[in-house]
Amino acid sequence: MSCAVPVRPSQFGMNSKPQLLAWITCDGAHIDPATGKHTILGVFSNIRAKQFPVTHPLMVWFLTLTDCSTGKHQVRISMGTDPTSMHPLMERSFESPDPLQRINLINEIRNLTFPTPGEYSILVEVDEELILATSLTVFN
Repeated sequence: MSCAVPVRPSQFGMNSKPQLLAWITCDGAHIDPATGKHTILGVFSNIRAKQFPVTHPLMVWFLTLTDCSTGKHQVRISMGTDPTSMHPLMERSFESPDPLQRINLINEIRNLTFPTPGEYSILVEVDEELILATSLTVFN
């Protein structure tokens, strides 16, 4: 019988960049106080509006990260219609106890206005390093 032993990148002098395991846009996320389990509510991948500009009252961007070195980190999420001209929507710090730890971040975005229909680019960075480029479609 063999037993798998986790290998830490630091054991071999390797430094890896943070990895994004999950990116979910949803209506909400609940953490069960007894178990610590996360429940994701109302997953969606686009927004439909009857008229523009439209303001979305509340959405949650749920992220799961791993391979973050031990210590403090900064996550930034930016959005824009042109990937070369992005505007930061939120920036927050988080703590990684261990590179093998999976870190769930719940990010509430309130009153986000979309002036026109189209593809809105979203960039997610950890410590100023890009880990995700995706988009959100807003249409009528």
